[in-house]
Amino acid sequence: MTKFHDGRVSEGTGLMSNVIQKFTIDTAVKSRILEKISTFSKLNILLIGDVGVDEYVMGNVKRISPEAPVPVLEVNEEDKRLGLAANVAQNVVSLGGQVKMVSVVGDDDGAAILRNLLQQSNVSAEYLITDSSRPTTRKTRVMTGHHHLVRVDYEVKRNLKPEIEQKILDQVKTLLPNVDAVVLEDYAKGIFSVSLVEKIVAMAKAAGKYLMVDPHQTKFAEFYKGVDLIKPNYNEALALTKIQEEDIEDTSERVWKVGRTLQKMTGARDVVLTQGKDGMAIFSSDAEPVQVPTFAKKVFDVTGAGDTVIAALALGVVSGLKLAEACVLANYAAGIVVAKVGCVPCYSNELIQEIKTT
Repeated sequence: MTKFHDGRVSEGTGLMSNVIQKFTIDTAVKSRILEKISTFSKLNILLIGDVGVDEYVMGNVKRISPEAPVPVLEVNEEDKRLGLAANVAQNVVSLGGQVKMVSVVGDDDGAAILRNLLQQSNVSAEYLITDSSRPTTRKTRVMTGHHHLVRVDYEVKRNLKPEIEQKILDQVKTLLPNVDAVVLEDYAKGIFSVSLVEKIVAMAKAAGKYLMVDPHQTKFAEFYKGVDLIKPNYNEALALTKIQEEDIEDTSERVWKVGRTLQKMTGARDVVLTQGKDGMAIFSSDAEPVQVPTFAKKVFDVTGAGDTVIAALALGVVSGLKLAEACVLANYAAGIVVAKVGCVPCYSNELIQEIKTT
């Protein structure tokens, strides 16, 4: 028998209705969410995952290079932002929570840039592990207006050396007693191996900590076996489960089938399946599936929206909100960041204002 943060108790694999009901968002739901946001400052999230720096080189193109048939960019602006799990971390903090982030960086300029950006965002770099054999992930986007000319990636995706993996486990063991939940943020840059995930799952269960994962579609569903919650988007869920969408003849049952299959394959109590403009489908082990709508009014850039969702979801769940209510909170937060350009966090004051006025 498992007891959830919101008081739910589960003893089995759940209900099997194939109808996804719409979740009702009334004044009472909004009031509970607003009340819980005020408690986020007391919550501490342990975040483990791939980190990186998003760099933007922007300018104007007025001519073609005489050296090769390529445009010449006259640079007028450069920007550097936190990327990957580091963006999740800054969202936890901007929403009012606390975060302890464990990751691996290189011994290079990228690591120095990352540490500086973390400091500016009030995210501690204390738990970063240095591995001089690999570079810090950096993605440099060369742009004119909203048009990408080229993206340059500095990264390696090989698995960590055993001694580095052990350092991660040592950090997790030390930090676990003093956090409220654990989030694995997998961008498939080499942080996570099957062994590391298995050990973190075992440690989280032994400590009684709710464990969430934002998965990567290149993995198989069982890679994340034993997590409490998994949050893919619909296409990622198809890839994780190896389901061919066209094999499900009844289109109205596709989301239900994919969500329940992923739940069974991972053993997750909860599956939150994000669907862009269609919101989120929520599958719990002790409740009928429900659909939460999106709250995005304008969509300029979806970059980093998933990071905002997992950060808000983690804080919402451990604050005591029901899972569907936490998803409403997360969708409000995502609706704010997609109206901005690039990887940017959602701030608690703008989230509160959005909930009150929508």
